[in-house]
Amino acid sequence: MTTLIMGIVNVTPDSFSDGGRYADAESAVAHGLRLRADGADILDVGGESTRPGAERVDPLVEQERVLPVVRAFADAGVAVSIDTMNASTALAAVAAGARIVNDVSGGLADPEMLAAVAGTEADIAIGHWRGHSTDMYAGAHYDDVVDDVVAELRQRMDAAASAGIAPTRVILDPGIGFGKKGAQNWAMLRGLDRLVGLGPRVLVGTSRKRFLAEALADDSADAGEARRDLATAVTSVLSAQAGVWAVRVHDVAGTRDALTVARSWQEGSRWTSSTRSR
Repeated sequence: MTTLIMGIVNVTPDSFSDGGRYADAESAVAHGLRLRADGADILDVGGESTRPGAERVDPLVEQERVLPVVRAFADAGVAVSIDTMNASTALAAVAAGARIVNDVSGGLADPEMLAAVAGTEADIAIGHWRGHSTDMYAGAHYDDVVDDVVAELRQRMDAAASAGIAPTRVILDPGIGFGKKGAQNWAMLRGLDRLVGLGPRVLVGTSRKRFLAEALADDSADAGEARRDLATAVTSVLSAQAGVWAVRVHDVAGTRDALTVARSWQEGSRWTSSTRSR
């Protein structure tokens, strides 16, 4: 299975990594098309930051930010995901051409989300979530993080099914960095096979997150993007080897190259095995 690359397009002034760089539609569209040229299979458009401590954004403001961008990408024939926790934004974005609703809260932030998506033909990425960005670490207490995340995402799968969303339309996201501190994220990544084993496609987003900088002993506010991107590429390759459907990243070109090298390594191993058996 080839792991897809989801490129991040933040149309926000305050996202933790690239907030403000692409805050207007024109620059966001140009950026997204560059990511597409770099190898992104899907572009994930968000108009509300989910960084730790971020305040909520009015859905109308969110829609003003994202809808022109979603429409431009859809018109260009690009697969689009809308990163939102608001049902009204999800519906407007799907009408504008989005094919996936990426809800980091798994439908918990807006109780109308699952029913809204059920009435469309869009897929939904259900993230593991234990609270809004303002206090997301308050819920970072687990008996066993893998057991707990798998169980809670299974509950969200059941909720999606009850709302009328077929299992084939569901994507699961372990919510790396959401309500999880350093070591908990690494434990969850090590347990990805458990999540993949549930059946639905799995999306993993580690891109430039704090726990990577902590592992590199570089938790400064501006810990170099190059170092975080390299660390992201490594975790993306390991996630692909665990069987995930897609990885969500800022650095599409670097991730593409890392995945290509990993595939070549695996293909070389198969070729060596086949020649030895002759």
